[in-house]
Amino acid sequence: MFKLNRRTAGDVTFDAFNVLIMLAVCFITLYPIWYVLVNSFNEGQDAMRGGIYWWPRIFSLESYQAVFRSSGIMTAMGITIAKTLLGTVVHVFFTAMVAYAFSRRDLVGQKAYILLGTVTLFFNSGLIPYYLLIRDLHLLDNFLVYIIPAMFNFFDLIIFMTFFREIPDGLEEAAKIDGANDLSIFVRVIIPVSMPVIATIALFHGVYQWNDYFTGMIYINNMDLQPIQTYLYRIVAQSSSNQMASAMPGGISKNVTSQSIKLATMVVTTAPIVLAYPFLQRYFVKGLMIGSIKG
Repeated sequence: MFKLNRRTAGDVTFDAFNVLIMLAVCFITLYPIWYVLVNSFNEGQDAMRGGIYWWPRIFSLESYQAVFRSSGIMTAMGITIAKTLLGTVVHVFFTAMVAYAFSRRDLVGQKAYILLGTVTLFFNSGLIPYYLLIRDLHLLDNFLVYIIPAMFNFFDLIIFMTFFREIPDGLEEAAKIDGANDLSIFVRVIIPVSMPVIATIALFHGVYQWNDYFTGMIYINNMDLQPIQTYLYRIVAQSSSNQMASAMPGGISKNVTSQSIKLATMVVTTAPIVLAYPFLQRYFVKGLMIGSIKG
């Protein structure tokens, strides 16, 4: 006979306390997003009165209409989509290629390379030397500044390398018997069986590329090459409605304020990744677990 474990009053109290704590954390995390969303859909002049916490008091889409009338935000969105797609593909292929070489146990100087790479995880040259390097490479005001410096990341290399080392050696040996060279093995054998880790790293880097505003702010002066997050930064940084009005075609209507424009822009720029993230969450968790266990 099995004896049923009865929950004590202490267990019930502990569980209730945990639930309350988690509800409080969820509220603190989600409410600021809800507040921005609600106020962005409220009439701008009315929102200036305050007191809007849960639902729009006077529903209005004028702020969003003003945002989408701006050619600047559509150009910035195009730059962001282009750099996210191209940057992710280039980063995944290049990092995977280097990681495959590092995963080969017969690589001469492997430990030295890994040691040098590990140092870069903790130390960097600083902004000024890096800016001078970007300038000397003629990447200032160049779309490739989003792609070339982000081609390689040593942390992603470690994840790739750990996964590659778990691939059975028999696959490579069979390919060599058929006459394949290292490049053919990598493209035709390693990549097809590595789709889980490739998807994970692609998500890591894709989110980074989408959210990156710093590169456009420091290295790009041409407004036509700035991504959506840098555009958002400049919109939020503007302090006066006159500056905001000059950036919008036809100015701002009487029912739209600089604050409502900022809120609407924040929603437009963050909505795609916020909506996509819940569906991609499991890949992020899986990426952290890759290589931790075998089987």
